[in-house]
Amino acid sequence: MIKRLDRYVLGKFCLVFIAAFFISLFIFMMQFTWLHIDKLVGKGLTLDILGEFFFFMSLTVIPQALPVGILLASLISFGNLGESLELLAMKSAGVSLLRIMLPVGLLTAGLGGVSFYFQNVTSPYAQRELGALLMTLRQTSPAVEIPEGIFYNGVPGINLYVEHKNVATGMLYNITIYKTDQGFDKAQIVVADSGRMTTSADKGHLILDIWQGEQFENLQNGGMGEMRNAHQPYDRETFGQKRFLIDFDSNIKMMDADMLSGIAKAKNMVELVADADSMNRDLDSIGHEAYERALSTTYFPPHDARAKSTKKAAPSAAATPSQAKATAQSAEPLPFDTLLAHLDAQRLASAIEAAGASVSNHRNELEFRKEEVAYEEKDVRKHWIEWHTKITQSLACIFFFLIGAPLGAIIRKGGLGLPAVVSVIIFIIYLVINTSTMKMARDGSLNMIVGMWASTAILLPTGIFLTYKSNNDSVVFNMDAYRNFFSRLLMLRTRRHVPLKEVIIHDPDYTAILPRLQTLGSDCTDYVHTHSLMRAPNYISIFFRHQSDTAVEEINERMEAIAEELGNSRDVRLLQTLQYLPLLYTTAHVSPFDSTTWNKVAGVCFPIGLILWMRIWIFRLRLRKDLEQIAETAQALQQHCQRIVEKSTSAIND
Repeated sequence: MIKRLDRYVLGKFCLVFIAAFFISLFIFMMQFTWLHIDKLVGKGLTLDILGEFFFFMSLTVIPQALPVGILLASLISFGNLGESLELLAMKSAGVSLLRIMLPVGLLTAGLGGVSFYFQNVTSPYAQRELGALLMTLRQTSPAVEIPEGIFYNGVPGINLYVEHKNVATGMLYNITIYKTDQGFDKAQIVVADSGRMTTSADKGHLILDIWQGEQFENLQNGGMGEMRNAHQPYDRETFGQKRFLIDFDSNIKMMDADMLSGIAKAKNMVELVADADSMNRDLDSIGHEAYERALSTTYFPPHDARAKSTKKAAPSAAATPSQAKATAQSAEPLPFDTLLAHLDAQRLASAIEAAGASVSNHRNELEFRKEEVAYEEKDVRKHWIEWHTKITQSLACIFFFLIGAPLGAIIRKGGLGLPAVVSVIIFIIYLVINTSTMKMARDGSLNMIVGMWASTAILLPTGIFLTYKSNNDSVVFNMDAYRNFFSRLLMLRTRRHVPLKEVIIHDPDYTAILPRLQTLGSDCTDYVHTHSLMRAPNYISIFFRHQSDTAVEEINERMEAIAEELGNSRDVRLLQTLQYLPLLYTTAHVSPFDSTTWNKVAGVCFPIGLILWMRIWIFRLRLRKDLEQIAETAQALQQHCQRIVEKSTSAIND
């Protein structure tokens, strides 16, 4: 049964998902429109054609927009729940994050099924219709848009110059026309005061009416190579009104969508498998035919073919002795060297030339068949790519939810700010991996399953990891933890920061701290003298005889206790000196790991063990320097504490 909590979470998610889905759909549609903008602009398309284009385009991009919409919606909705502390209240009531995600997870699984239905049923039909429409628009003549002040050659057979035009009435003024529809040798020049261009009722012609003008036509026909002179005769005609009828088909003749039923995107999964098997059988037939033809045309067939031909040429029991002898002779290889030695130079040159021509023809045929087979193999791979894409894009809806929901619960930021940025980054990473591996699989340089499922293999573990961390309230994005980890890994020093506190409840007991500082400094000096930290560590002791160094751990605990107590001081000079106390790594100079097993494994792996051994030596040298600095800083702190004690004593005596 659906509980009230499930309805509440579903309501929060669905409201955001509807908006996120349509935003994603709009972005993908704009991207697709921009790719084909050259087929739409300047064609004079009506609203029904544009509506048909955007309708079929939206059907094809819905499977791509669904995962992005789910990712963005899950990030925003669970980020809002975390930001308003509603997730915290649900967890406090004993409801785990997995139980909170369950209703939305079931919904996204259903959306994955919807995505699969669109890809397997709706998208093939939409791809055929959209492809036919795009091919139709590509072949459609552009609409006539006559500019001002320049020659326009968009009308077949004429170049038209218009000095001015009235957009409201469609009138053209000061017109110059160069008619070349009958060839350049019979070119006509027409000058008119005004005119107007309209389209015939059947949209198959352009009607150009012009008024008050003159027409000039050359009367002497000649080739382009003949010399022309200034006295060449021409015909001049003055008219009050003249009409030109120009062939210009502006009708949109829709192509048959069934012509595109052979492309991979226009097929469902059953058709893809059946057609891929058919093409593989055709490829096998082409290969077998090429092999048989090579055996019949090659002078020296392979060993197995020679054996087959010898077996076929074996004499039968009913054959005559002469036939058996001829068959045996034909089965034996020709004495090529002997024949070559008895040929004269002219016949040898002719034979070599004929053999070269035969080999060249045979090579050209094989190259042609190679191109044919490569094209067919690429078409087969395209079919299998579409087959895998229908599954992977459907599963991406679920995997993006497994990434978005826990990530939103961890980030705890709602709105379209940070969630939108994170979702875009995740989708770009997914798109780059999926596109690159898909292209490699399409080219045949990568296994089909590896290429098509690489992005899914990355999404699934990432989603499971984030869900596990979020369900256990693990701090995944704690920058301080990552900063400390990489600082320790790269052996970067971290300086102690001691701020001046505005409110102090208890002042430090400087009199009691003085002997503790003296003991701390002497212990650090004794440790440096008794332990040979400058010497290279023993490889066997580090990896196979692990022992913890309790002395350094005790020194670090006492130092941190003194630093915490002196941090409540109001003396600025003392606080500045306190910042020189280093932060100790108490175990980095002993062994690389706390586990004995991992230490032995690292010691056996020689390159890794050698690097870790060098790292430990560096930390031993650093520890010596840190202990010396602790001793010096402790002595300076003693002086500050002694000064404060004397100052307070003199104040009491006064």
